Amino acid sequence: MFTKVLIANRGEIAVRLVRALRDLGIGSVAVHARDDATALHVRLADTAVALDATGPSAYLDIAAIVAVARAQGCDAVHPGYGFLSERADFAKACADAGLVFIGPTPAQLALFGDKARARELATQCDVPVMPGSPGAVTLAEAEAFFAEQHAQGAGVMVKAIGGGGGRGMRAVLSADALPEAHARCVSEARAAFGVDGVYVERLMRHARHIEVQVLGDGSAVASLGERECTLQRRFQKLVEIAPSPTLPEDLRMQVTQAALRMAQAVGYKSLGTFEFLVDTESKTLPYVFIEANPRLQVEHTVTEAVTGLDLVQLQIAVAAGEPLSKLGIEANRTAAQRGFAIQWRINAETLDAEGNARPSGGTLSRFDMPSGPGVRVDTHGYAGLAPSPHYDTLLAKLIVQSASPHFADVQRRSERALAECHIDGLATNLTLLRAIAARPEFATQAVHTRFVEAHLADLLADAGRIHGATKKIAAPASGTGAAATFSSEDSDELTVRAPMPAKLVQFEVAVGDLLPAGAQLGVLEAMKMEHLLHAPFAGRVVALLAEPGDYLVEGQPLVQLEAVDAEAVEATALAEQDLDAIRPDLQKVIDRHAPTLDANREAAVAKRHKQGGRTARANIADLCSTDADPGNFIEYGALAIAAQTRRRTMEDLIANTPADGMVTGIGSVNADKFGPEKSRCLVMAYNYTVLAGTQGMRNHHKKDRMLALAHQLKLPVVLFAEGCGGRPGDTDMPIVAGLNNHTFSQFAALSGKVPVVGVV
Repeated sequence: MFTKVLIANRGEIAVRLVRALRDLGIGSVAVHARDDATALHVRLADTAVALDATGPSAYLDIAAIVAVARAQGCDAVHPGYGFLSERADFAKACADAGLVFIGPTPAQLALFGDKARARELATQCDVPVMPGSPGAVTLAEAEAFFAEQHAQGAGVMVKAIGGGGGRGMRAVLSADALPEAHARCVSEARAAFGVDGVYVERLMRHARHIEVQVLGDGSAVASLGERECTLQRRFQKLVEIAPSPTLPEDLRMQVTQAALRMAQAVGYKSLGTFEFLVDTESKTLPYVFIEANPRLQVEHTVTEAVTGLDLVQLQIAVAAGEPLSKLGIEANRTAAQRGFAIQWRINAETLDAEGNARPSGGTLSRFDMPSGPGVRVDTHGYAGLAPSPHYDTLLAKLIVQSASPHFADVQRRSERALAECHIDGLATNLTLLRAIAARPEFATQAVHTRFVEAHLADLLADAGRIHGATKKIAAPASGTGAAATFSSEDSDELTVRAPMPAKLVQFEVAVGDLLPAGAQLGVLEAMKMEHLLHAPFAGRVVALLAEPGDYLVEGQPLVQLEAVDAEAVEATALAEQDLDAIRPDLQKVIDRHAPTLDANREAAVAKRHKQGGRTARANIADLCSTDADPGNFIEYGALAIAAQTRRRTMEDLIANTPADGMVTGIGSVNADKFGPEKSRCLVMAYNYTVLAGTQGMRNHHKKDRMLALAHQLKLPVVLFAEGCGGRPGDTDMPIVAGLNNHTFSQFAALSGKVPVVGVV
């Protein structure tokens, strides 16, 4: 067993891990950002080390966290959930430093972190999946997929390729909403996970969300039971139940066996959750696999309550090399369960009438949690704490359990426990949770994943009545909440303020700009989502009062406006609109693409010409006649770079490894003679001017995507094959050989299906 473990996380899960380690007699080392110095996990851990950063970035700094673990003499690292918990490169960095990563293997993290590859695994294991794209999609591809689903009366989900937790995810029910949803998901995915690819899948409108908790030791796997996670707001869970009170037994067995087949197929090691959407009324598609989360889940608590098992201690034991047989877990079976348990997520947030979650700031002047039989609270809160506005809003998890076989018993206990919660100093969702608990649909579990949105008006009205009837105590007069940092006297009514605690991503205006009412001022990031900031009235920008990257408190002044004639501004804006003007955000895109073009790589191109060779882009331009029509070639993955961020700067990689050494896309050959459809083909060209045309990790991923399209669309393939084989220098890879791809088998499988032309 381990002697000392570093906890690479914060909040309630860090507190949970400290306690589990202490129960096992293992030393704990906590890390904390500058704005988390007063956090509870810092107080409880045996040792606490400050990180030299503020906000989430502190807990995403792999090098700093590994350095602390080594300096403190740790022999293992527990990532908790969120942050680095699903990062294969973090697990690999731990292994390289001689530290045990308490979680799945790097290869398993890479597999399940790529939602498209996880879907492929499901298909190979005879597990049904929702119709969707095989990988990352462009906006045009997403629009084509939406048209197909819309014709069948369905919508689509846009989802980030990596990560989860509601980030980079949007439901789209109309074609007009798709461009904005695609753009926001790409941006949120890049910010949250560092991977900006998104995929699309069909939207099951009245689905239930069922997940199966799996534990594996690398050889054997077992189920610890399923959880019902249907009640959500904007794809983030509010309430979780174990086991599902209404799932038919035959369907329970089907999803459990599906999860075990997938886990067994990869020799899964550690805790993992396999998630499904269920439609009990469907005769043809009663359930589909959606994703696997290769980590400890927020809602692991309800499984612990009904099984009597400590999931965190089991996860640690498996990481230390213990097999399931020695832990009392029977392989390929489901652990025995007793009664029901419900977890209620108490968040420092409120919902507005549109269903948007608004985080709240302040100091906890009162924080009274319930107790009594069958009640557990996991929290990082305490009276006097001013939670940092820069993180997830989760304050506490209220877990209520009853050994009774009747769900009504645990529901009544939940209502009692929720009523005993008293929190003052900042706004929470407690009254919303109480309103949900009192709904007749909750008692019968006649709910679906969009239930909260569908009944939001009634739920908010009920929450308001509950709030009015709740006995309140006066908050201390000397409140020190973050929102009190800025008062209405700081500036006049023409100041646009932060509507919530958030990070300022960017401004989209400059001092001196004349703006009509409703003009977009900037982008904020809060609640794992991006929010647009609009001008409430027409005005001239007098001052920008914050910097991009700043962490904001609610009410903080952002933009100072000067009153102007609204009608005149609108008329002027229409009259002066320059259709040829390039917006600043578009200019950033153009500038980012510039290093990929031959015209901006004079030295590399000249060296290639001196050797008597041509560039990859010149070959493609001739093949597809792009001089006559630039639309004859649509490039895929132009902004990819070599997977070498652990040893080279981003600026270096952007300048010197454009497209990761391979230009790929869909082109038209002789379109003037045969038309665009009949002339379409798939084009791939190794770029000898980039790392000698070697095969890197990301250009392998690009090839995999292109070859999948060739199979799917029956497209001919043209391959400019000049290159120098494998590349050993891609240090971001979680494995050594770099052959965990489908390139070679997919290419061979094209034989006899489509024409394949090689140019050497």
